[in-house]
Amino acid sequence: MPQVSTVLDLHPPSPPGVPLLLARLVDDAALFPPSKASVVDTVKAHLAARRAPNAGVIGFLICPISRLSALVSALRKARPVRPVALSLVADTGLGGLPKAVSTALDNAKLLDLRMIEVPAPSDVDSTWLVQLTEFVPDDVVRVVEPRRGRPEWLTGVRRVAEAGCWPKLRCGGSSVESFPTVDEVAEFLAITTSTGAPFKATAGLHHAVRYHDVTTGLTHHGLLNMLVGTAHAVAGDSAHDALRCTDASALAGEAGALSAETSRDVREVFACFGSVSLIDPLAELVRLGLLPNPERRRASRS
Repeated sequence: MPQVSTVLDLHPPSPPGVPLLLARLVDDAALFPPSKASVVDTVKAHLAARRAPNAGVIGFLICPISRLSALVSALRKARPVRPVALSLVADTGLGGLPKAVSTALDNAKLLDLRMIEVPAPSDVDSTWLVQLTEFVPDDVVRVVEPRRGRPEWLTGVRRVAEAGCWPKLRCGGSSVESFPTVDEVAEFLAITTSTGAPFKATAGLHHAVRYHDVTTGLTHHGLLNMLVGTAHAVAGDSAHDALRCTDASALAGEAGALSAETSRDVREVFACFGSVSLIDPLAELVRLGLLPNPERRRASRS
């Protein structure tokens, strides 16, 4: 059985009402393309989302190291009630990590550094993983993205997991090559469930259910497909059918029927994913009945 990280608490934070399967699932990636939001606007939106009815779904604010100084300045002006849980993306290479980590720790009243995300070199060798460990505090989760598209990709995923880091799965982008196939996602899930390592997903999970965009010609993976597929993988079954499914009602029904124990097992594997929008994924989960409707909640109180 996978072992939950002691660093990332997957229990729903307040306000209550968010099911365990969705607690702290969505990390705020508004500081990354295709979002064009400024750092100031991103901070305002993130802090507002933290006060919203379904705030329990929201995880970390993700910031590239190249925009960290601007984030600190914006937070000083915003004066958050509590430090913002932060994931730093090393877009400047490992060499920029020590200074960035120091900056985050020096601003502990504004930032709570919880995660470091790093793109891996092509070979993901043990020497590089040891070097990464030296740069990152012990109580900060290390997320490493092996480069997909090479024959040794899955070997790199396993090596990352066995080194105590979280593998990262890029689920989409601007080209067909950016999207892993159903087979590749299923193989990735098989490795993470077998090693007991949580993973993080990024890019591409813009909607709850798998769909084909006729404008771009790209087929996108769905968030519910990933959650239900992970549930199948955790149970030792094939994830392929769940990953291919386009029946929103069936996926929502299966996700909603998962027991608390199974939901916990799923989230101990599929820890979180980054989204440039906090509105879209929450709205779809509300529409499918997996999250409380804020409007109905307000109406019941009036």
